[in-house]
Amino acid sequence: MRAALAEATARLAFSPTARLDAELLMAHALGIERSRLLLDMARAVPPAFAALVDRRAAHEPVAYITGTRGFWTIDLAVGPGALVPRPDSETLLIAAAGHFGGDAPATVLDLGTGPGTLLLAALDEWPARGLGIDRSAVALDYARRNAERLGMADRARFVRGDWAAALDARFDLVLANPPYIGTGETLPDEVRAHEPASALFAGADGLDDYRVLARQLPRLIAPSGCAAVEIGHTQAKSVAALFAGQGLTSQIHRDLGGRDRCLLVRLAHRG
Repeated sequence: MRAALAEATARLAFSPTARLDAELLMAHALGIERSRLLLDMARAVPPAFAALVDRRAAHEPVAYITGTRGFWTIDLAVGPGALVPRPDSETLLIAAAGHFGGDAPATVLDLGTGPGTLLLAALDEWPARGLGIDRSAVALDYARRNAERLGMADRARFVRGDWAAALDARFDLVLANPPYIGTGETLPDEVRAHEPASALFAGADGLDDYRVLARQLPRLIAPSGCAAVEIGHTQAKSVAALFAGQGLTSQIHRDLGGRDRCLLVRLAHRG
Protein backbone atom coordinates (compact mmCIF):
# COMPACT_ATOMS: atom_id res chain seq x y z
CA MET A 1 0.00 0.00 0.00
CA ARG A 2 2.81 2.43 0.78
CA ALA A 3 4.24 1.89 -2.68
CA ALA A 4 0.83 2.40 -4.30
CA LEU A 5 0.31 5.63 -2.39
CA ALA A 6 3.77 6.88 -3.35
CA GLU A 7 3.14 6.10 -7.02
CA ALA A 8 -0.25 7.82 -6.93
CA THR A 9 1.23 10.86 -5.21
CA ALA A 10 3.79 11.18 -8.00
CA ARG A 11 1.05 10.97 -10.65
CA LEU A 12 -0.94 13.66 -8.88
CA ALA A 13 1.97 16.07 -8.51
CA PHE A 14 -0.07 18.81 -10.22
CA SER A 15 -2.15 18.99 -7.04
CA PRO A 16 -0.78 20.97 -4.05
CA THR A 17 -2.29 18.23 -1.85
CA ALA A 18 -1.16 15.22 -3.89
CA ARG A 19 -0.41 12.91 -0.95
CA LEU A 20 -3.66 13.81 0.80
CA ASP A 21 -5.56 13.21 -2.45
CA ALA A 22 -4.01 9.76 -2.78
CA GLU A 23 -4.84 8.85 0.81
CA LEU A 24 -8.45 10.01 0.47
CA LEU A 25 -8.86 7.97 -2.69
CA MET A 26 -7.34 4.91 -1.05
CA ALA A 27 -9.61 5.26 1.96
CA HIS A 28 -12.61 5.65 -0.32
CA ALA A 29 -11.65 2.53 -2.29
CA LEU A 30 -11.42 0.62 0.99
CA GLY A 31 -14.67 2.06 2.34
CA ILE A 32 -13.04 3.43 5.50
CA GLU A 33 -12.13 6.79 7.01
CA ARG A 34 -8.71 8.22 6.19
CA SER A 35 -7.81 8.13 9.90
CA ARG A 36 -8.26 4.35 9.91
CA LEU A 37 -6.13 4.04 6.81
CA LEU A 38 -3.25 5.92 8.44
CA LEU A 39 -3.39 3.61 11.45
CA ASP A 40 -3.16 0.46 9.35
CA MET A 41 -1.01 0.68 6.22
CA ALA A 42 -0.59 -3.08 5.91
CA ARG A 43 -3.82 -3.57 3.97
CA ALA A 44 -3.93 -4.90 0.43
CA VAL A 45 -4.48 -2.33 -2.29
CA PRO A 46 -8.11 -2.58 -3.48
CA PRO A 47 -8.61 -3.05 -7.24
CA ALA A 48 -10.78 0.09 -7.44
CA PHE A 49 -7.92 2.36 -6.39
CA ALA A 50 -6.25 2.53 -9.81
CA ALA A 51 -9.43 3.76 -11.52
CA LEU A 52 -9.92 6.43 -8.87
CA VAL A 53 -6.37 7.68 -9.37
CA ASP A 54 -6.97 7.78 -13.14
CA ARG A 55 -9.96 10.05 -12.57
CA ARG A 56 -7.97 12.35 -10.31
CA ALA A 57 -5.10 12.39 -12.80
CA ALA A 58 -7.65 13.76 -15.31
CA HIS A 59 -8.12 16.66 -12.85
CA GLU A 60 -11.52 15.59 -11.57
CA PRO A 61 -12.00 17.04 -8.04
CA VAL A 62 -11.42 14.54 -5.25
CA ALA A 63 -14.75 15.53 -3.69
CA TYR A 64 -16.60 14.53 -6.86
CA ILE A 65 -14.80 11.19 -6.96
CA THR A 66 -15.49 10.32 -3.33
CA GLY A 67 -18.86 12.08 -3.23
CA THR A 68 -18.13 13.86 0.01
CA ARG A 69 -16.21 16.81 1.46
CA GLY A 70 -15.54 17.78 5.06
CA PHE A 71 -16.34 21.37 6.02
CA TRP A 72 -16.28 23.00 9.46
CA THR A 73 -17.73 20.31 11.75
CA ILE A 74 -19.76 18.41 9.15
CA ASP A 75 -19.35 16.18 6.11
CA LEU A 76 -21.29 17.12 3.00
CA ALA A 77 -22.35 15.05 0.01
CA VAL A 78 -21.22 16.81 -3.18
CA GLY A 79 -20.99 16.04 -6.87
CA PRO A 80 -21.15 17.56 -10.36
CA GLY A 81 -23.35 20.64 -10.39
CA ALA A 82 -22.49 21.67 -6.83
CA LEU A 83 -19.58 23.89 -5.81
CA VAL A 84 -16.98 22.01 -3.78
CA PRO A 85 -16.73 23.46 -0.24
CA ARG A 86 -13.38 25.13 0.48
CA PRO A 87 -11.64 25.53 3.85
CA ASP A 88 -11.25 29.27 3.17
CA SER A 89 -15.04 29.64 3.44
CA GLU A 90 -14.85 28.65 7.10
CA THR A 91 -13.57 32.21 7.64
CA LEU A 92 -17.20 33.37 7.36
CA LEU A 93 -18.25 31.23 10.32
CA ILE A 94 -15.28 32.37 12.38
CA ALA A 95 -16.15 36.01 11.66
CA ALA A 96 -19.81 35.43 12.53
CA ALA A 97 -18.89 33.69 15.78
CA GLY A 98 -16.81 36.72 16.72
CA HIS A 99 -19.78 39.00 16.11
CA PHE A 100 -22.21 37.00 18.25
CA GLY A 101 -19.74 36.08 20.99
CA GLY A 102 -21.52 34.00 23.61
CA ASP A 103 -24.89 34.62 22.00
CA ALA A 104 -26.33 32.75 19.04
CA PRO A 105 -28.24 33.81 15.94
CA ALA A 106 -31.79 32.53 15.92
CA THR A 107 -32.27 32.85 12.16
CA VAL A 108 -29.78 32.26 9.35
CA LEU A 109 -30.00 32.99 5.63
CA ASP A 110 -27.53 31.42 3.19
CA LEU A 111 -27.54 33.06 -0.25
CA GLY A 112 -26.07 30.82 -2.94
CA THR A 113 -26.16 27.86 -0.57
CA GLY A 114 -24.88 25.24 -3.04
CA PRO A 115 -24.96 21.85 -1.29
CA GLY A 116 -25.98 23.64 1.93
CA THR A 117 -22.38 24.30 2.93
CA LEU A 118 -22.57 27.46 5.05
CA LEU A 119 -26.13 27.06 6.29
CA LEU A 120 -25.71 23.52 7.58
CA ALA A 121 -22.36 24.37 9.17
CA ALA A 122 -24.01 27.31 10.93
CA LEU A 123 -26.89 25.15 12.14
CA ASP A 124 -24.37 22.65 13.51
CA GLU A 125 -22.73 25.53 15.38
CA TRP A 126 -25.86 27.21 16.76
CA PRO A 127 -29.42 26.04 17.65
CA ALA A 128 -30.87 28.21 14.88
CA ARG A 129 -33.28 27.79 12.01
CA GLY A 130 -32.29 28.71 8.49
CA LEU A 131 -33.12 29.23 4.86
CA GLY A 132 -30.86 28.42 1.92
CA ILE A 133 -31.42 29.91 -1.54
CA ASP A 134 -29.79 28.89 -4.80
CA ARG A 135 -30.52 29.11 -8.52
CA SER A 136 -29.41 25.53 -9.14
CA ALA A 137 -31.91 22.72 -8.69
CA VAL A 138 -29.02 20.23 -8.71
CA ALA A 139 -27.23 22.00 -5.88
CA LEU A 140 -30.44 22.28 -3.86
CA ASP A 141 -31.01 18.54 -4.20
CA TYR A 142 -27.63 17.96 -2.56
CA ALA A 143 -28.50 20.54 0.12
CA ARG A 144 -31.77 18.84 1.05
CA ARG A 145 -30.14 15.43 1.18
CA ASN A 146 -27.34 16.80 3.36
CA ALA A 147 -29.83 18.38 5.75
CA GLU A 148 -31.71 15.08 6.02
CA ARG A 149 -28.55 13.05 6.58
CA LEU A 150 -27.31 15.48 9.25
CA GLY A 151 -30.62 15.46 11.10
CA MET A 152 -31.33 19.11 10.30
CA ALA A 153 -34.28 18.80 7.93
CA ASP A 154 -36.61 20.26 10.57
CA ARG A 155 -34.43 23.38 10.93
CA ALA A 156 -33.23 23.98 7.36
CA ARG A 157 -35.41 24.95 4.42
CA PHE A 158 -34.16 25.31 0.85
CA VAL A 159 -35.78 27.18 -2.01
CA ARG A 160 -34.82 28.00 -5.56
CA GLY A 161 -34.42 31.70 -6.22
CA ASP A 162 -32.39 34.58 -7.59
CA TRP A 163 -30.51 35.74 -4.50
CA ALA A 164 -33.06 37.39 -2.18
CA ALA A 165 -35.22 38.96 -4.89
CA ALA A 166 -38.48 37.46 -3.61
CA LEU A 167 -37.61 37.53 0.10
CA ASP A 168 -39.19 39.91 2.62
CA ALA A 169 -37.66 39.08 6.01
CA ARG A 170 -34.71 39.95 8.22
CA PHE A 171 -32.20 37.49 9.61
CA ASP A 172 -29.75 37.57 12.50
CA LEU A 173 -27.05 36.12 10.25
CA VAL A 174 -26.78 36.32 6.48
CA LEU A 175 -24.12 34.17 4.84
CA ALA A 176 -23.07 34.44 1.19
CA ASN A 177 -20.33 32.94 -0.94
CA PRO A 178 -21.21 34.48 -4.32
CA PRO A 179 -19.40 33.94 -7.61
CA TYR A 180 -16.44 36.32 -7.69
CA ILE A 181 -14.14 35.18 -10.48
CA GLY A 182 -13.68 37.48 -13.47
CA THR A 183 -14.59 35.81 -16.74
CA GLY A 184 -11.07 36.27 -18.09
CA GLU A 185 -9.25 34.91 -15.05
CA THR A 186 -7.27 31.66 -15.18
CA LEU A 187 -8.45 28.78 -13.02
CA PRO A 188 -7.05 25.29 -12.41
CA ASP A 189 -8.39 22.68 -14.82
CA GLU A 190 -10.19 20.81 -12.04
CA VAL A 191 -12.22 23.94 -11.26
CA ARG A 192 -12.91 25.37 -14.71
CA ALA A 193 -13.64 22.02 -16.37
CA HIS A 194 -15.70 20.42 -13.60
CA GLU A 195 -17.35 22.86 -11.21
CA PRO A 196 -20.45 24.86 -12.23
CA ALA A 197 -19.54 28.09 -14.01
CA SER A 198 -22.61 29.78 -12.54
CA ALA A 199 -21.08 29.41 -9.08
CA LEU A 200 -17.70 30.76 -10.16
CA PHE A 201 -17.90 33.64 -12.63
CA ALA A 202 -19.38 37.09 -12.04
CA GLY A 203 -18.71 39.28 -15.04
CA ALA A 204 -15.53 40.85 -16.32
CA ASP A 205 -14.47 42.27 -12.95
CA GLY A 206 -15.93 39.51 -10.76
CA LEU A 207 -18.19 41.99 -8.95
CA ASP A 208 -21.57 41.52 -10.67
CA ASP A 209 -23.17 39.55 -7.85
CA TYR A 210 -21.81 41.87 -5.15
CA ARG A 211 -23.67 44.70 -6.87
CA VAL A 212 -26.89 42.73 -6.44
CA LEU A 213 -26.10 41.78 -2.83
CA ALA A 214 -25.25 45.38 -1.93
CA ARG A 215 -28.79 46.44 -2.83
CA GLN A 216 -30.41 43.52 -0.99
CA LEU A 217 -28.44 43.24 2.26
CA PRO A 218 -29.83 46.38 3.98
CA ARG A 219 -33.32 44.85 4.07
CA LEU A 220 -32.09 41.39 5.06
CA ILE A 221 -29.90 42.05 8.11
CA ALA A 222 -31.64 42.30 11.49
CA PRO A 223 -30.77 45.43 13.51
CA SER A 224 -28.29 43.63 15.77
CA GLY A 225 -27.29 41.07 13.17
CA CYS A 226 -24.62 40.83 10.50
CA ALA A 227 -23.76 39.37 7.14
CA ALA A 228 -20.59 37.40 6.44
CA VAL A 229 -19.73 37.62 2.75
CA GLU A 230 -16.88 35.78 1.06
CA ILE A 231 -14.65 37.79 -1.29
CA GLY A 232 -11.72 37.18 -3.59
CA HIS A 233 -8.50 38.12 -1.84
CA THR A 234 -8.02 41.27 -3.96
CA GLN A 235 -11.61 42.50 -3.77
CA ALA A 236 -12.01 43.84 -0.22
CA LYS A 237 -11.80 47.53 -1.09
CA SER A 238 -14.07 47.29 -4.14
CA VAL A 239 -16.77 45.23 -2.43
CA ALA A 240 -16.67 47.31 0.76
CA ALA A 241 -17.22 50.42 -1.38
CA LEU A 242 -20.29 48.83 -2.99
CA PHE A 243 -21.68 47.99 0.44
CA ALA A 244 -20.87 51.45 1.86
CA GLY A 245 -22.88 52.99 -0.95
CA GLN A 246 -25.92 51.19 0.48
CA GLY A 247 -25.35 52.29 4.08
CA LEU A 248 -23.43 49.23 5.23
CA THR A 249 -20.18 49.02 7.19
CA SER A 250 -17.62 46.29 6.48
CA GLN A 251 -14.82 44.71 8.47
CA ILE A 252 -12.21 42.55 6.74
CA HIS A 253 -11.42 39.07 8.04
CA ARG A 254 -8.50 37.04 6.71
CA ASP A 255 -8.26 33.31 6.06
CA LEU A 256 -5.64 30.99 7.51
CA GLY A 257 -3.32 31.93 4.65
CA GLY A 258 -3.44 35.58 5.71
CA ARG A 259 -5.47 36.69 2.66
CA ASP A 260 -8.56 38.89 2.74
CA ARG A 261 -11.44 36.42 2.56
CA CYS A 262 -14.54 37.76 4.29
CA LEU A 263 -16.35 41.03 4.89
CA LEU A 264 -18.38 41.14 8.10
CA VAL A 265 -21.17 43.53 7.21
CA ARG A 266 -23.46 45.48 9.53
CA LEU A 267 -26.10 48.15 9.17
CA ALA A 268 -24.50 51.54 9.60
CA HIS A 269 -27.53 52.85 11.51
CA ARG A 270 -29.10 50.17 13.70
CA GLY A 271 -32.55 50.35 15.08
